[in-house]
Amino acid sequence: MRRGIAASALVASLALAATACGSGSGSGSGKSDGPVTITWWDTSNATNEAPTYKALVQKFEAANKNIKVKYVDVPFDQAQNKFDTAAGSKGAPDVLRSEVGWTPAFAKKGYFLPLDGTEALADQAKFQPSLIQQAQYQGKTYGVPLVTDTLALVYNKALFKKAGITEAPKSWDELKSDAAKIQAKTGQYGYWGSTQAYYAQTFLYGEGTDTVDASAKKITVDSPAAKKAYGTWLSTFSGKGLHKADTTADAYAHIQDAFVNGKVAAIVQGPWEITNFYKGSAFKDKSNLGIATVPAGSTGKAGAPTGGHNLSVYAGSDKAHQEAALKFVKFMTSASSQETIALKNSTLPTRSDAYTAQVKADPGIAGYQSVLSAAQPRPALPEYSSLWGPLDTELPKIAGGKESLDQGLSNAEAAFTKLVPDFSK
Repeated sequence: MRRGIAASALVASLALAATACGSGSGSGSGKSDGPVTITWWDTSNATNEAPTYKALVQKFEAANKNIKVKYVDVPFDQAQNKFDTAAGSKGAPDVLRSEVGWTPAFAKKGYFLPLDGTEALADQAKFQPSLIQQAQYQGKTYGVPLVTDTLALVYNKALFKKAGITEAPKSWDELKSDAAKIQAKTGQYGYWGSTQAYYAQTFLYGEGTDTVDASAKKITVDSPAAKKAYGTWLSTFSGKGLHKADTTADAYAHIQDAFVNGKVAAIVQGPWEITNFYKGSAFKDKSNLGIATVPAGSTGKAGAPTGGHNLSVYAGSDKAHQEAALKFVKFMTSASSQETIALKNSTLPTRSDAYTAQVKADPGIAGYQSVLSAAQPRPALPEYSSLWGPLDTELPKIAGGKESLDQGLSNAEAAFTKLVPDFSK
């Protein structure tokens, strides 16, 4: 899921900042007798995704002899804090692969360069409008969408077939019923849910609500609709065919491993795991992977958060480095580059002309593309992504039986009042 933000050591942050400064970033004159060297902090998976990005960097350098790119792989769960520290000391990289939730937050601090009217956004009309919207803050655009994602119900078609189930469940009640049938017929679990707040977000959308109402500036995490949503979420951890809540630090890996090896028939997951699905024994035959919209709540609505990453340019770099960075961002987000990234990494492009026949031939990409219409864009609230932090503390306690649902949501609401102090309860 890659949404958690780990606390990072200041020394490590400053070391990376120094690396960025050493490459020519910052507020210098930009004059140089040789090529301009820009620094790019990539936050992609170092094993599965980074090799593709490194190859594209080499291709860009070959076509732009006057620009060199210093590639730095920064672990996703450390990158937000590291960039915040580096930008605050005027030593950030020229380009950051910014998670969509970080973009408005860094824009608010003045760390990102507005991209409207620049070379980087020359193809803006080609991108999915909602993704451009997520890269905006107070009417200006601060990132170019590189990859997108959302959550889906992924399932093992063979296990469903053995249980006599011919299609994916459309509601959580149907899922629980299917889970019982699957365990009875196959001996395997039917569903294993996550206690992470990002994954639980789908239940809120199913009840037509959210953690906050950004337009009304109101905290809604403890509202009746939210309680109903989280009540449904809690019910998926007990019952026949339903795996109990895993509240350990390795829960994500446990769920993923069980699914790819056929020990559980369905989970909720994002497209960043497509390549790992195919490595599992259950999906050597890629056609066995089923992908469907997450089940709907009692309102009949179904939806999942829109995720992904933008490429953003550091506002503190000098003119020469910003110009080189804008050229680099345009190249990396071009239709050709996005097609390459999709084919190599099985991630979803953000622009329509990158969904070529070859890209859509990947059943994983085609499956996730089909559920994108149910993805919910995040509000343009800089603090929005940070709201999952308190819930990541409370939800495992609730699922593990250490505190009641009412107490956990009340605790989360109290924490929210500090994160968005101008919001009412």
